[in-house]
Amino acid sequence: MPELSDRLSELAARVAELEAERELTLRLAQTDSLTGLVNRGAFTSGLCERLEAARRDGASVALFVIDLNRFKSLNDSLGHHAGDMLLAELGRRLRDGARPGELVARLGGDEFAVVSDVADVEGRAQELVSALAQPHTIYGRVVMPGGSVGVAEFPRDAQDASDLQRFADMALYRAKAIVGRGWHRFDAELRAESEHRRTLGDELRRAIPAGEMEPWFQPIVEAMTGRMVGVEVLARWRHPTQGLLAPLAFVPMAEELGLIRQIDEAIFDAACARAAPWVADGLIDTVSCNVSPRDLLDPGFSRKLIQRLAATDLPATALAVEITETFLLSDMGLARRHIERLAARGVQVALDDFGTGYSNLRALMHLPIQTVKLDRSLIYDVGRDARVSKLVASMLHAARSLGVRITAEGVEDEGQALFLRSAGCDRMQGYFFARPMPGDAMEAMLREDTRPEPERLAANG
Repeated sequence: MPELSDRLSELAARVAELEAERELTLRLAQTDSLTGLVNRGAFTSGLCERLEAARRDGASVALFVIDLNRFKSLNDSLGHHAGDMLLAELGRRLRDGARPGELVARLGGDEFAVVSDVADVEGRAQELVSALAQPHTIYGRVVMPGGSVGVAEFPRDAQDASDLQRFADMALYRAKAIVGRGWHRFDAELRAESEHRRTLGDELRRAIPAGEMEPWFQPIVEAMTGRMVGVEVLARWRHPTQGLLAPLAFVPMAEELGLIRQIDEAIFDAACARAAPWVADGLIDTVSCNVSPRDLLDPGFSRKLIQRLAATDLPATALAVEITETFLLSDMGLARRHIERLAARGVQVALDDFGTGYSNLRALMHLPIQTVKLDRSLIYDVGRDARVSKLVASMLHAARSLGVRITAEGVEDEGQALFLRSAGCDRMQGYFFARPMPGDAMEAMLREDTRPEPERLAANG
C-alpha cells in the first residue's frame, strides 16, 4: 500500500525532526551563549556524573576553578562589549586546549571550570595559568588580564561535588592572595580553615537562640564638656569555650550564612531594653546602633525596625541608626526611602565611616541625616600630620555648614581630643574616654559619673 508507506515515511521523518529539535533545545539549555561552553547547570550535573563514575572505577577527578584577575577594571575601562570579547576568547582557549575527556564550563561572569582525570595536576594547572596569561587584542589594545586557578581533587580532598566545588573555590581565593603564583591546590591548611568555618557556622546557628549574643556599649562624649551624652551599641559573642569574641571573629561568617539579620535583631532588642532606663533617667540622650548593609537592602527594613522599636521602651527620638556611605552609593533611591521613613518617626540617622569613601556631601544636603561619624582612620594622625589635620578641619567645616552634627570615632589621646574640640567637633568616642563595656559596667559608669562638667572635662584632657 504505497499511501500507507508514504504516510509512515512522513511520520518517521517528523519524529526525526522533533527529536533533532529536542536535542537542539536541550543542547542550547546546557550551553553558555557567549562562549559556547557548558553552562553552570550542565556543569553541576556533569561533575556529579564524573564523580559517580570515578567512585565505581576507583579513579580520581580534579576540579580546576578559574577566575580572571583584573576583569572588572577592564570591563569598566573598555566597556561590557570588550569584556564579552575577552570572555569569548578565553572560552575558545580553554576549549581548544582541553585534554581528551575534560569537561570545560563557564560558571558565570569571569569564572570558568575544568573537570579532568589528569594525573599531572600541577602541570595542568600551569597550562591553564599560561592560557590566561596570553595577550589578547581588543579594539587595537593589547590586554593581558591574567588569572588564578584553584584546584581540589576527588577523593583526595572531597567525597562529593558540593565539597569539591567549595574546596576548589577556597584554593582559588588563596591563589589570588599569593602574588605571582597563579594557582593553588587545596591543602591541609585550607582544610583546617574549612573545618573551623563549618564549626563556627554550626555554633553561630546555636548561639543566637541560646542568647550568647550580647550588646556592649561605648560612651559618646560631648566635645566641649566631656559629658557622656550617648552610647554606641556593639555586638559581642560570649562563646562558651572561646570566651568573648569581637565582631570580626563572627560577623563575616554570619553575613555569608545569612544570619546577620538575626544577630542584629537580637542585639537591637537587648540594647534597647538595657538603655531605655538610662534615657528615661536623663543619663544619656542617644543610643546608636549600626545596621548591616545587607539589612538596608531589604525594602522593608525601616518598617520592620520601627515595629521592633515600638515593642521596646526606648523613645524613637533617642535612637540613632548608623548607615554607611557605601550603601548610599549602592542604592540612593532605597536609602532615601529608608531615611525619610525613619526620620518621620523621629529616629535619627547617622552616616558612618565618613571620609573613607566618597564623602557624599550631596547626600547631606538632600537627605535628613543628623550626624556624620568621622572614621577612625582619619583621626589617627590628626593633630600630628598637618595635611590630615587640614583635611579633617575642612570636613568638619563642610558638615557644620550644613547643620549636621559631627562625631569623631577612634579618639585615643589628648592631642587628638584637643584638636577636634578646637576644630568644632561636636562629639567624640574612643579609648581615650572609655573602651566598649558590658551593660552593667556602662550603667555603673553613667550613674556614678556625677562630677561637675568642668571637672569631668579636665579629667578627660
